[in-house]
Amino acid sequence: MASVAFLGLGVMGYPMAGHLRNKGGHDVTVYNRTKAKAEQWVAQYGGSVANTPAEAADGKDFVFCCVGNDDDLRAVTIGAEGAFQLMKNGAIFIDNTTASAEVARELAENAQVRGFSFLDAPVSGGQAGAENGILTVMVGGEQKAFEQAKPVIDAYARMVGLMGPAGSGQLTKMINQICIAGLVQGLAEGIHFGKKAGLDIEKVIEVISKGAAGSWQMENRHKTMNAGKYDFGFAVDWMRKDLGICLAEADRNGAKLPVTALVDQFYKDVQGMGGKRWDTSSLLARLEK
Repeated sequence: MASVAFLGLGVMGYPMAGHLRNKGGHDVTVYNRTKAKAEQWVAQYGGSVANTPAEAADGKDFVFCCVGNDDDLRAVTIGAEGAFQLMKNGAIFIDNTTASAEVARELAENAQVRGFSFLDAPVSGGQAGAENGILTVMVGGEQKAFEQAKPVIDAYARMVGLMGPAGSGQLTKMINQICIAGLVQGLAEGIHFGKKAGLDIEKVIEVISKGAAGSWQMENRHKTMNAGKYDFGFAVDWMRKDLGICLAEADRNGAKLPVTALVDQFYKDVQGMGGKRWDTSSLLARLEK
């Protein structure tokens, strides 16, 4: 059993922290910006509530974090009441936020100076993956820290891989989102085309999903897309945040992402339709408006 803190109890962090407590058997202290959510978590899982990120991190072996963006991440780490203020020597900070590679490198350097380790460890698998403890975790950082942290991360993960030095986890997550964007747009267009052609979409998917066109998105989202229901996964607002990170990194490294840039604009259209909190499969709604 390890001494663990978890910062950020959103739709992903709440169940992830729960798995660290129940499946991992760890002593977990939680912090959330809205304290009532942290108190709700403790009532459900046990453990304890901290009033600040620094208080949560004080004396812990591992500190996990899953917040919204780069600014949120800096606030809970190097802010005045951030976790980095009280983390002990030799501890490991594991950041599950989807953020920029730039902030991951910045915080890894800051942590090293203070005598502890930082791993950027964004996740894929959505809310269902978090709730079922089967997330994919893409990690950037030092090998030794990764080896120490992996048995703890395993509590909420199906796959955990070290991708390279600090920032590599975030870069891998960018690739994940780039691939998803194109897949969802292709699936949306396929379903839209099939409807216009008068085909039975369920029969079509039953056949083509067993061939080269098959994908996780097709398997898990075609039914809800066909039914025009878009409240089953990762929100459009968050996808646009992620694609913005991808496009900004591409500007820095010279990569060409024409499809990603186009799909990002399609998601902007969905936002304009009132679909900010719809899931990413709502690209079909744009085609059918």
